[in-house]
Amino acid sequence: MKTAVIVFPGSNCDRDIATALRDVSGTAPTMVWHADTDLPDGIGLIALPGGFSYGDYLRSGAIGARSPIMRAVTAAAERGVPVLGICNGFQVLTEAGLLPGALMRNAGLDFVCREVPLTVENAHSTFTSRYGAGERIVIPVAHHDGNYNADAETLDRLEGDGRVAFRYADAVNGSARNIAGILNAGGNVLGMMPHPERRIEAAHGGTDGRRLFEGMFELAGV
Repeated sequence: MKTAVIVFPGSNCDRDIATALRDVSGTAPTMVWHADTDLPDGIGLIALPGGFSYGDYLRSGAIGARSPIMRAVTAAAERGVPVLGICNGFQVLTEAGLLPGALMRNAGLDFVCREVPLTVENAHSTFTSRYGAGERIVIPVAHHDGNYNADAETLDRLEGDGRVAFRYADAVNGSARNIAGILNAGGNVLGMMPHPERRIEAAHGGTDGRRLFEGMFELAGV
């Protein structure tokens, strides 16, 4: 499967996600610059990496969401192409309207950088098929604006439709209902604040993140 990593000015995890995709699939992704207007033909997965797109001016992800390439990303998502947004990538996805809600300043107003336990809430999506429902995993976080919020109706809908993918097992940043990652209605777009690409081999301290990538490629027949 051909994959693409979108690179914004200020991305600092683009190489991390590219390495994870290459190591798990055996094929390096195409690095796509934010100012491009088209994705390469035949792309089967799009990743939006962590970092500080455009320096997080205005709001985290707000300018990145309006980059030219995001029109192509949105069109691909609407066709059912899987899109994975991690940390700043999650922020971009909400600002672009591909996911509901918003990522706000952490409740404690501090940058949080540590490993955190997560609970797998949905083990049946494109991204989570290698996990068990209710399983506890450990994935690192590194963010200042990871406090996920939405109105009560949206939160209830996310819960009722099984669109909460991951939940913090402990309080981390003030996120509503401890939500760490959500899916779109079609199940092909995942936004999450934790960094699975930073936990794909034993040298990272564990491999809980690797299974996210393995599940995606397994479903794609890679």
